[in-house]
Amino acid sequence: MPDALPPADLPITESDAEIARALESANLPTLMMSLVHLTGDASLLEGPHRPGPAALAAASDGIDAAGRSEILQQAAKALREYRDRGCTLPPPPSDETIRRMMSFQVGEHVPDEYVPMMLEEMALDGSDARAVAWPAGSAEARRGLHVVVIGAGMSGLLSAIRLQEAGIPYTLVEKNDAVGGTWYENRYPGCRVDVANAFYCYSFEPNHAWTQFFSERDEIHAYFERVSHKYGIHEKIRFQTEVRSAKWDEASCTWSVVLRSADGSEETLAASAVISAVGQLNRPNIPDVPGRERFDGPAFHSAQWPEGLDLTGKRVAVVGTGASAFQLVPEVAKTAKQLFVLQRSAPWMLPNPAYHKKVDAGTRWLLEHVPYYGRWFRFLRFWPGSDGLLPSLRVDPDWPHPERAVNAMNDQVRVSFIAYMRAQLGGDEELLAQVTPSYPPFGKRILQDNGSWLGALCRDNVELVSQGLREVTPGGVVCEDGRELDVDVIVYATGFHANKFLWPMEVVGRSGEALAEHWGDDPAAYLGITVPGYPNLFCLYGPATNLAHAGSIIFHSECQVRYVMASLRALCVDGHDALDCKPAVAEAYDARLQAEHRTLVWSHPGMDSWYKNASGRVTTTSPWRLVDYWGWTREPASEDYEWLDADPPR
Repeated sequence: MPDALPPADLPITESDAEIARALESANLPTLMMSLVHLTGDASLLEGPHRPGPAALAAASDGIDAAGRSEILQQAAKALREYRDRGCTLPPPPSDETIRRMMSFQVGEHVPDEYVPMMLEEMALDGSDARAVAWPAGSAEARRGLHVVVIGAGMSGLLSAIRLQEAGIPYTLVEKNDAVGGTWYENRYPGCRVDVANAFYCYSFEPNHAWTQFFSERDEIHAYFERVSHKYGIHEKIRFQTEVRSAKWDEASCTWSVVLRSADGSEETLAASAVISAVGQLNRPNIPDVPGRERFDGPAFHSAQWPEGLDLTGKRVAVVGTGASAFQLVPEVAKTAKQLFVLQRSAPWMLPNPAYHKKVDAGTRWLLEHVPYYGRWFRFLRFWPGSDGLLPSLRVDPDWPHPERAVNAMNDQVRVSFIAYMRAQLGGDEELLAQVTPSYPPFGKRILQDNGSWLGALCRDNVELVSQGLREVTPGGVVCEDGRELDVDVIVYATGFHANKFLWPMEVVGRSGEALAEHWGDDPAAYLGITVPGYPNLFCLYGPATNLAHAGSIIFHSECQVRYVMASLRALCVDGHDALDCKPAVAEAYDARLQAEHRTLVWSHPGMDSWYKNASGRVTTTSPWRLVDYWGWTREPASEDYEWLDADPPR
């Protein structure tokens, strides 16, 4: 199991002056929470200095300069005393005090139903509460299992860590030659995470060494590399190996899994269970436009960026204005001679001044040395991005302006977003019209922005072309209106085959039907994890589990992996060989899911996004509150499943 988390990574040995200097970087709401732990005195929760409501990425805390000075003085004194007594702490705050601290820090009431979830996320007691406990006497049953995990990205590594903790044999298969999944494959300029790194890391493996608050690709990939080595996973991975097929054998209650190595050789494994950790965004989607193969220069998907590519002096066309384009365009604009950005649909952007901000030395010292500072900082970043946004995404059937918003709150957001864009464009109303979306805010993936996107579009060497791609010629591209653009390089920032889960693997279940045929263009799974007729097949980041309103995908994956491990525990404890989700259970869940989606902005008329399939049904994104999904995935309900046993040996 992961080691218990200490209150702080490192003891304090610094001088009084060094402590005071580091405190200048403090986030006051977080520091005040550490003060309660340091002193055992919760009276500041009743004092005159109270944080304002937390914002998604804002550093402002609502405390005036005099209040800040007073709090920093208190903290300096408390840290000196902590250092001088050998870095020991008084007894921890009571459960009731912790609840009060949560609401105090974020400047709003944290409902009781969220407290257990957030305590688990913060791990204030040092425990890894998402690790599944195994009863005595189950070790032999666990050793009798063999699980195949497909993919060594974030979810696959997490699965392997949990299986290894449990003593369950596993084979981890990865098609690439390194871990990290999407963070290994995507190497385009400017690639970074758009969720704060404070909680874009495993809850049991926090990292205080990030150099930016929203880290770039190399740092995130290095984190997963480090984790894979620390937990002894790396040397057990079958790299450059793909799963060709998995077929269920009813008699033995096992999966027959065919692997293909880089040299073309194949091997068949018998697996008690299969965990698909292939993700949603791992198979590039390049539009099938006429003439694409005739282009004379480099043309590639953003997830397949050529190593060493130099765009200096080049004329470049970037097709698409989604998340990848949003990050790479400002970087390409710095070197390209001419950059054309082809936009079919403008994206909404969320103002985030910290998006490219570096973590200063003082902040890092606080995270590493001050007891519980890192854990409360995680909570401060997690909470505003929990479920508070959902009301603004819910469709008000009586709202009179559905063409621009789904409710009054959503319309207020629209007004503020447009004001933000107008302020950056210096009165260029023509460009403002181009970059203003024609759909309600949050109808498609919202993008983080600190001014870099609109700043790039205002450059003399950049042109935003509000046209899609009609044709590719040997020397350039042709827009939908017939305009020809001469370019040397084409970058397809056109997303992924997000609706093709487990593609191109062939997965054959109990009835002999391939899962791809069973799903067609309408994939569905109970809790996004299990599919009737495909026993002991568990999907991570499966249908309708993408997060578009809250949290981080790591949080969701930790919920899903706990559910998988609890399912395996149930098999071991009860002596069964497999579990298969009952069709009625899955159908009822899907009906509830689609009914919920119909109330939200992603199903709003005119929404054309990768969240939907060809018929307009939302198949990738979760409509649920985080706290609900967290509760549903704590362990499987036995009545939801048919429990299977292998035929006795003859």
